[in-house]
Amino acid sequence: MMRRCATSVLLCFLVFRGEVLHSAPPPDVHGESAILVDVRSGRVLYNKNSRTPRAVASTQKLLTALIVAEDGNLWENVTIQPSDTTAAPTKLYLKSGQKYSRFELLQALLVRSANDVACALARDNAGSVDAFAAKMNRRSKALGARASNFVNPNGLPAEGQYSTARDMAIIARNAYAHPILRRIVATKSFEFHFADGRVRELVNTNRVLRTAPFCTGMKTGYTNAAGHCLVSSGRSQDRDVIAVVLGSNKKHVYDDSQKLLEWGLRL
Repeated sequence: MMRRCATSVLLCFLVFRGEVLHSAPPPDVHGESAILVDVRSGRVLYNKNSRTPRAVASTQKLLTALIVAEDGNLWENVTIQPSDTTAAPTKLYLKSGQKYSRFELLQALLVRSANDVACALARDNAGSVDAFAAKMNRRSKALGARASNFVNPNGLPAEGQYSTARDMAIIARNAYAHPILRRIVATKSFEFHFADGRVRELVNTNRVLRTAPFCTGMKTGYTNAAGHCLVSSGRSQDRDVIAVVLGSNKKHVYDDSQKLLEWGLRL
């Protein structure tokens, strides 16, 4: 049973079944919605409007990646179709007829957040973007993320598309449990080899991953409607936590996410 010490004490201890969780208050978070969860138990350590529906931008690519990874055969090739190349603005400019393995595309999806890659993976997996969106909604509800509705695989603005910080934490926790995805989201950069022979270094869009040694991923997101969003994970010793910050700004989203991770890891 959880209890709080007297409110007159500035630094109180939170106790859960006899375990001291923390001795300091959580950091201020500027985002409209946020949540921090313990990966192993699923316990919520911090909450701010986590059930409020809102746009989550490219963070929903974690669900796209999870569905593709769970369906397997990641070393099989995907042939790019004309319909895959129309997504903007962030894209790799893949060309119709080119072939890439699903694993290569998953890397580009999660590290560089390419929207054309999301379309290619969705169409390859389910036959069309619309069919894949239906699959996203079935899978999210099966995971327990029932306050979401997904319309596309990349998070670009769409009428009727929304999620919550809580639902994104559920999705992220399942993606974190997948060993291949866990390795990809922790990738700081890699060389993407285009079918025409070009090679381009893709650098992870997650600044916390590049600056905080305890950060282990996961996914950034931004649109005008969603604001700056970040799902981030961290590990220290035997503790793993996931933070979700939605509806923030460029100035605060990374710093607030890092502070949440540090607080959850007791660093």
